[in-house]
Amino acid sequence: MKKTGILFLSLFIATVAFAQSAEKAKSLLDEVSAKMGAYENMYIGFSQTLSNEEAGIKEGDEPPINGEINLKGEKYRLNYLGNHFIYDGAKLYVINHDEKEISISDNDLSDDDGFIYPSKLLTFYKEGYNLEMGKLQNIKGKNIQFVTLNPIDSNSEIIMVELGIDVKTKHIYKLIQTGINASKTMFTINEFKKNEDLSENFFSLNKTKYLSDNYTID
Repeated sequence: MKKTGILFLSLFIATVAFAQSAEKAKSLLDEVSAKMGAYENMYIGFSQTLSNEEAGIKEGDEPPINGEINLKGEKYRLNYLGNHFIYDGAKLYVINHDEKEISISDNDLSDDDGFIYPSKLLTFYKEGYNLEMGKLQNIKGKNIQFVTLNPIDSNSEIIMVELGIDVKTKHIYKLIQTGINASKTMFTINEFKKNEDLSENFFSLNKTKYLSDNYTID
């Protein structure tokens, strides 16, 4: 077989293998999205760690940042970095306890800065990424299948996203986001609850309460 024929065959096999990997990756994430999205609500306790090899920062050099979030559809209540974020599906309330200030905006947190925000967790992969199956790893006794997501936009602030899926539960276990500055942000889900009994106004801001505590609401 001529070299051109061998090259064409190699490229063809590689293309087919990549397409099959992409299909498997999408199928897995669709299954995860459908399963987790079907819950009435979810509670997620997570930890965040950072690393940047170029800057000499390794994972574990700093203690993890812990946070928690309740999700119901697009609504969420997030406790992160000492602040509270409440999104009721129409307005976003950011509660700064140190300054005793509450800011209100008409939209969810924007993803323009390249960060994957809570309400997009189960759907962000559906647009703007090429998917492929990653490694299967055993982490703390759990079989975690990673899916690699590469942004289609060459100007994206994100170089790569890796989603770790618990093979047994079909839940998201870990998200690793690599930015253009070579830094890695890693979120690990340490606690998960589903279908909790939440009050009707759980995802609403109690303005009266905060005003009585002398908070400023913008």
